[in-house]
Amino acid sequence: MKNTLLSIGHGFSAQALARRLLETEWRVIGTTRSAEKADALRAQGVDALIWPDEPLPLQEATHLLVSVAPTGSGDPVLELAGDRISASRHLKWVGYLSTTAVYGDHKGSWVDESTSPAPTTERGEARARAETAWAALGLPLHVFRLAGIYGPGRGPLEKVRRGTARRIVKRGQVFSRIHVDDIAAVLAASIERPNPGAIYNVCDDEPSPPEDVIEHAARLSGLPVPPVVDLDSAEVSPMARSFYAESKRVRNNRIKDELGVTLKYPDYRSGLAALLDAEANADSSNSC
Repeated sequence: MKNTLLSIGHGFSAQALARRLLETEWRVIGTTRSAEKADALRAQGVDALIWPDEPLPLQEATHLLVSVAPTGSGDPVLELAGDRISASRHLKWVGYLSTTAVYGDHKGSWVDESTSPAPTTERGEARARAETAWAALGLPLHVFRLAGIYGPGRGPLEKVRRGTARRIVKRGQVFSRIHVDDIAAVLAASIERPNPGAIYNVCDDEPSPPEDVIEHAARLSGLPVPPVVDLDSAEVSPMARSFYAESKRVRNNRIKDELGVTLKYPDYRSGLAALLDAEANADSSNSC
């Protein structure tokens, strides 16, 4: 059987992986929820289907990637297709995209994959429950706990350009983050070196205060640096405030030592600079 990835919830990170796989002899099937998005995926070479309107072609897949976020009531993929997925014993690799929010708040201290989950937000609690539910299926599961994701069209550069960026300051606050292309590299390396039951932190080498990242993005873009706003006085959404409820530094040694991954963008400065360079090169090509 040809290596075939079934990607449920084929979003930003999964599309980056698909671009890598489609350069080789892989087939990628990606699910979405609208005809418009399905057409866009097909233009990328993905066999798109609208799910749950269309059935999941699990029998055609050798590998499964799940990017769908859980809700307060549970994991929607397992609720709709858990029995069929559990019965798919032919799968060689199953990947579940989770979040470092499962670790909870460590007041800026370091955590690694041996740190017990202790989520303090609803989002983190839902992810921790979903991890447990997926592990209970007995499939060759690999869990990837992602830090804050950025990449083309998404992240601090876009926020600065839209004028929505704010330098919200909370003393001692640090976040970890990861470029989407490095996520794809980690997933591809895991597919090449499967280790069922493994958990991987997927983040760069430099946890940083979020206000520093916004300032750097503004200066790179030649735009005004947003003013500092104290968290207590800032008007932020409940989701955004939940991010500031936790502070930790996340170790990424396992993706390097076990999977042999060398991060292309080990810190936000290299990642943001590369995004700007890519945009400049694209503009230059389009003007020729």
